Amino acid sequence: MNENTFKERLKLFFIKNQRSSLRIRLFNFSLKLLSCFLYIVRVLLDDPAQGLGCKELNRSCSNQNYTPGTIDWSPIIWVNRSLPLWGLQVSVAVISLFETLLLSYLSYKGNIWEQILRIPFLLEIINAVPFIITIFWPVLRNLFIPVFLNCWLAKHALENMINDLHRAIQRTQSAMFNQVLILISTLLCLIFTCICGIQHLERAGNRLTLFDSLYFCIVTFSTVGFGDVTPKIWPSKLLVVIMICVALVVLPIQFEQLAYLWMERQKSGGNYSRYRAQTEKHVVLCVSSLKIDLLMDFLNEFYAHPRLQDYYVVILCPTEMDAQVRRVLQIPMWSQRVIYLQGSALKDQDLLRAKMDNAEACFILSSRCEVDRTAADHQTILRAWAVKDFAPNCPLYVQILKPENKFHIKFADHVVCEEEFKYAMLALNCICPATSTLITLLVHTSRGHTAPWEAFRQLTGTKQTLNRESQQSPEQWQKMYGRCSGNEVYHINLEESTFFAEYEGKSFTYASFHAHKKFGVCLIGVRKEDNKNILLNPGPRYIMSSTDICFYINITKEENSAFKKQEKHRKNHESKLSYHGASRLPVHSIIASMGTVAIDLQDTGCRSGATLALPAEGGKEGRRPSIAPVLEVADSSSLHTCDLLSDQSEDETTPSDDEASAGLEYAKGYPPYSPYIGSSPTFCHLLHEKVPFCCLRLDKGCQHNYFEDAKAYGFKNKLIIVAAETAGNGLYNFIVPLRAYYRPKKELNPIVLLLDNPPDMHFLDAICWFPMVYYMVGSIDNLDDLLRCGVTFAANMVVVDKESTMSAEEDYMADAKTIVNVQTLFRLFSSLSIITELTHPANMRFMQFRAKDCYSLALSKLEKKEREKGSNLAFMFRLPFAAGRVFSISMLDTLLYQSFVKDYMISITRLLLGLDTTPGSGFLCSMKITEEDLWIRTYARLYQKLCSSTGDIPIGVYRTESQKLMTSESREMASQSQISISVEDWEDTKDTKEQFSCRGNHRNSTSSDQSDHPLLRRKSMQWARRLSRRAPRHSAKTAEKISQQRMNLYRRSERQELAELVKNRMKHLGLSPAGYDEMNDHQNTLSYILINPSPDTRLELNDIVYLIRPDPLTYVPNAGPSRKNSFCNTVGQDTREETQL
Repeated sequence: MNENTFKERLKLFFIKNQRSSLRIRLFNFSLKLLSCFLYIVRVLLDDPAQGLGCKELNRSCSNQNYTPGTIDWSPIIWVNRSLPLWGLQVSVAVISLFETLLLSYLSYKGNIWEQILRIPFLLEIINAVPFIITIFWPVLRNLFIPVFLNCWLAKHALENMINDLHRAIQRTQSAMFNQVLILISTLLCLIFTCICGIQHLERAGNRLTLFDSLYFCIVTFSTVGFGDVTPKIWPSKLLVVIMICVALVVLPIQFEQLAYLWMERQKSGGNYSRYRAQTEKHVVLCVSSLKIDLLMDFLNEFYAHPRLQDYYVVILCPTEMDAQVRRVLQIPMWSQRVIYLQGSALKDQDLLRAKMDNAEACFILSSRCEVDRTAADHQTILRAWAVKDFAPNCPLYVQILKPENKFHIKFADHVVCEEEFKYAMLALNCICPATSTLITLLVHTSRGHTAPWEAFRQLTGTKQTLNRESQQSPEQWQKMYGRCSGNEVYHINLEESTFFAEYEGKSFTYASFHAHKKFGVCLIGVRKEDNKNILLNPGPRYIMSSTDICFYINITKEENSAFKKQEKHRKNHESKLSYHGASRLPVHSIIASMGTVAIDLQDTGCRSGATLALPAEGGKEGRRPSIAPVLEVADSSSLHTCDLLSDQSEDETTPSDDEASAGLEYAKGYPPYSPYIGSSPTFCHLLHEKVPFCCLRLDKGCQHNYFEDAKAYGFKNKLIIVAAETAGNGLYNFIVPLRAYYRPKKELNPIVLLLDNPPDMHFLDAICWFPMVYYMVGSIDNLDDLLRCGVTFAANMVVVDKESTMSAEEDYMADAKTIVNVQTLFRLFSSLSIITELTHPANMRFMQFRAKDCYSLALSKLEKKEREKGSNLAFMFRLPFAAGRVFSISMLDTLLYQSFVKDYMISITRLLLGLDTTPGSGFLCSMKITEEDLWIRTYARLYQKLCSSTGDIPIGVYRTESQKLMTSESREMASQSQISISVEDWEDTKDTKEQFSCRGNHRNSTSSDQSDHPLLRRKSMQWARRLSRRAPRHSAKTAEKISQQRMNLYRRSERQELAELVKNRMKHLGLSPAGYDEMNDHQNTLSYILINPSPDTRLELNDIVYLIRPDPLTYVPNAGPSRKNSFCNTVGQDTREETQL
């Protein structure tokens, strides 16, 4: 095609060139509007009574009055048009006709009828040609021409103009705007046409003005129809009918298209306003699929911080919003702050819609419910790369699933690897009970609720900010547990702190102890100004500096606390309060324990060690040592640390005969092989030579040993069994914390990996250097596999959620198989401590499920109440969670969310879990309170003892109580469970009244003959029915007790049947059933955590205290005697070695 021809040049100017074409269309649109305006001017200047046009054309025509039944057509055909107005209209018509003919010629493609029969072309001919004719025939100058139809041509020109405008500015998201514009212009054209048509036709009738016509059209189209203005002649009536029919056809089509586009826009979410992005703060959440649980966890945790209340959350998700998410986002609480955009993070257009370059942060979450978790990680990596490429300055918070993929996103500001944290947390659960619950409570944001606490209000006359979870709990343990669960980790500069400013130049342990004593806060770590590394409990040799950043645990941060100086002493209050457990505390202890708004400063002195000495006890050999004061500056002679690295330590220099004969000599060093890139090096117990792969198989002998089951190995410590589907690289992080150098060699537990699929060679190459680590191919579904791997003498059984079951048609059914398998384990091996990982936290209510347990039913009701109150952790009072026996990785999602406000939380959590080892930083461990330790009495004295002797910092207590001391229902159930009944007792009931004997050790007092009587169950039920026949003599309470007795007998006989099944399988496999104790269970106990409890909290027997112990590498090796008991006392100690961590 020759582009130099005149036609091509015109086409290039009028059509092809976007900018020139836009100008031409704008000029055309202006002409049409001008013609409509001139028509309105002509109507306003015209007087139908003059009839000028009629007189000029037909002299015999005269004005006649209108009579009903006849129509005077002359006012309709002729109008009064002045000469200047006629000249303007003719000019506009000539220009419009010329432009239309030129554009038709340029767009002509061989079919002339296609150009002529177009509606815009016909309208142009109707409105322009008559004016041109009047130039040559002046007598027709006053002929009526429907110029008002140019409004439709103006509408057509406007649509073309907007299309050219969008092409010129490269705007693609304009469908909704175009459709709204078309709808509005169509409606205006219909109304304008109807107004002008009715007004002109009624010139021969009512002679309506333009305003009367407007009023009539609006009333008619709005279906009101007052009837005060109506057309009188049939042409105008016919026009009204035609316009209504056109409106009924055209407008619904336009509304339908608009509604369709609106629904599509709602699905895609539209755009986030650039003006809002520049004036308001927002964060972007990128996910592959948005579930309601994930959304609510993010929103509740994100908006729990007061400083984030004005932030907007923009969700960028490639899938359509589901019904549940849509309903939630329509709630006023979220609808004004959460914006859902359907789009992909890999498209710059969608990132531009989300205004990613103006975002305060971008959270990229992985889809953990995917069957292929590696593919999910690959998608996450691409999203992170795309965001970093589009907005390099936007902070990235990335969640990754597999540890081997972590190094691809090292550029991200904060990264949480799910499998790293999961396995490290499960490992620490085995040696520090309920570590998972401890970490979960520390990283979640507690929402305080102001409510009067009677005991506190009566003494102080003030109101106290309590944790929401602790309100109105019927049980004392729930009050303590809920109140302490509100503790979080905060930070503050030392020189700006009221808590710690006075300890500048003093040792870390001195500052930690006295801050806890005065304010109830627990100082756990510091960070130097010129160093990015956080040090957890750097020890007594660390001297506090004014520029240090202090990290502490408290119920609220110092900036939100109001300090109150108390001038007078409260001796009268303290004398009135007695210590009946941890529930009756002095007021200053209550204030400090709750970390509340009011903090007492009445006592700033340090109590001397002599004041804590115990009085001499009769019958004892002298007095036990008192608690030494915590020194301001460390003295090496006062520290009795456990030197885990010294060659002089007893557990290395004096090995037992068995160890010597077996050659169990361990070295300490860094693992020579890591299964993935990016793992943090950890100093561990290692073997001098790696074990052959054949020796790692527990259930099969080889040329090096002939053992085929765990019993044959003769381990001295109980096993830790991990049941997993595959040996992923994350499982490496389960082994490392259990083999860390600071774990005493005598306390290393053998680790058995029970895998559904055989492990890869590179994984075996990584674990073959660790002592006492074995694997076995099997499943927890198979009882034989469980028995071979040593479940009967295992300390802990860790059941890891299987990847193949994480996705299910019904979301919450993903845990069904795991829950049922664990329930089977719980019934078969009641004494086994089972730690289970679930996909959905809501399913933890099915763990250790007992359908007719009244206490579990009460906890279920409490959970529902907490959920209605909007608690972030409604399930926290569930016994399995409180005891640390169940864990879901989704609980750690809050760790990533919290890092937006507390950027140090991920680092502190990694240090606590042992994933990172910073030189000089301490580690998490635990110790058990024995009878010899009860002389310390309170948590404050324990704090002082640890700080003054070992430098350990306690952060909480894990307490186990008997469930029989709880509600009335549980008390009756527990009392009934303590009834011991033998066959001889049943025989005595034939003639005499039944005698019950409550024995403290009832489970072991059951007659061994019961397992040999196959009719015991039937006889027991007969005995229970005989009791039920006597029920009318007793009250309703007695009847309930009898019912509980019958259920207890049923349970007892059922456990015996399960025990016989297990023993028979053990005999069949050639295993000795001697270690299987079928009656030793913990169904009548409950455990919970007290984080940073009150200083006056009473210590109880078997309490487990969480400690942050200083790094042994920071101390000079001490050749003195090793620690023999819980507190490293070297005077008056037993020779019995305690297992203390």
